[in-house]
Amino acid sequence: MNLEKFYEQAYVWILRIGPRVLAGLLLLIIGLWLIRVLRGWMNRRLNRHQVVSSLRPFMVSLVVTTFQVLLFIAVMQVVGLRMTVFATMLGAFGVAAGLALSGTLQNFTSGVLILFLRPFKVGDIVIAQGQEGTIASIQIFFTVMKTYDNRTVIIPNSRLSNEVIVNLSREGRRRIDFELKFPFATDFKKVEPVISGIIETDQQVLQEPARRIGISTIEPDGYKVLISVWASTKAYIDTKLMLMQRVLDKLKEEGIV
Repeated sequence: MNLEKFYEQAYVWILRIGPRVLAGLLLLIIGLWLIRVLRGWMNRRLNRHQVVSSLRPFMVSLVVTTFQVLLFIAVMQVVGLRMTVFATMLGAFGVAAGLALSGTLQNFTSGVLILFLRPFKVGDIVIAQGQEGTIASIQIFFTVMKTYDNRTVIIPNSRLSNEVIVNLSREGRRRIDFELKFPFATDFKKVEPVISGIIETDQQVLQEPARRIGISTIEPDGYKVLISVWASTKAYIDTKLMLMQRVLDKLKEEGIV
């Protein structure tokens, strides 16, 4: 008797719940297929519009995950499961995760801004956080910089978005400034042509903007001559070192103290 009653109740339950379960399963299959189609479409569109490669996976993942969560909620609603407890647990988890990951979320937001606004790009030479080097990669949470002495510096993106960044590559050229000191007995009219001749024959020195050579400081025991020339950003260090060496050698050759 109890077995027959059980079968009867099971039959009634299947008739009442079965259609909902089938509808939920069908919705899940169709939804997952549409999300997969959406993922492929987004990848093609982002590639076509040449979106930054570091940002592309994040954007696709964010949209896909959002739709997957919405699909899960929709399936549970169709099946008839109550969402009150689930929503409460999800809200509590969200608050706890937000408090625990506040710094990480700030880096994440800053990384998205950097990738969109592009104050610098991979390959640029920048000065940031007291470091000077070449940007090796821009990630969602941090930026990797390679310094001239081959150190790898990893900087959180929140530091880069909230503080001053000097982009040395943006203009494509940099000015080289250095001074030489001479005694008063050395005539500047003899010094200036020698330095000008060196600069004119240096192929790494740019002809525009115009160079500047002049007396910058007068001191009790002599005067200082300032030399200002321009070079490309990538060749800045090498040009400066070689130019100073050539100027020094030429002055010695001419017997100028």
